[in-house]
Amino acid sequence: MSTISVREFSYNPSAVFARVEKGETVEVTRHGNVIAILVPSGGPMERYAHLVAQGRIKLKAATAVNLADFPRYDVGDDAPDPLESLLAEREEYYQ
Repeated sequence: MSTISVREFSYNPSAVFARVEKGETVEVTRHGNVIAILVPSGGPMERYAHLVAQGRIKLKAATAVNLADFPRYDVGDDAPDPLESLLAEREEYYQ
């Protein structure tokens, strides 16, 4: 997160917004006091933006999901209910 003064922001707000669009969080200060925090908007992580801006959490970069790593369950007509199978496996794991 970077910090700029209101004066610096007023000289070129478009450049500051371009930085935010690229994912940077920018604090705007007046006389050393933070008066605004500009955070990137949108996406599924938007609800965490204020926590990121405050430095309370740090988000990891997204990683690709490999579906082959997930267990597969037979859900044919004669198979047990998938939810029951998952819950039973979970119960066994945590005992």
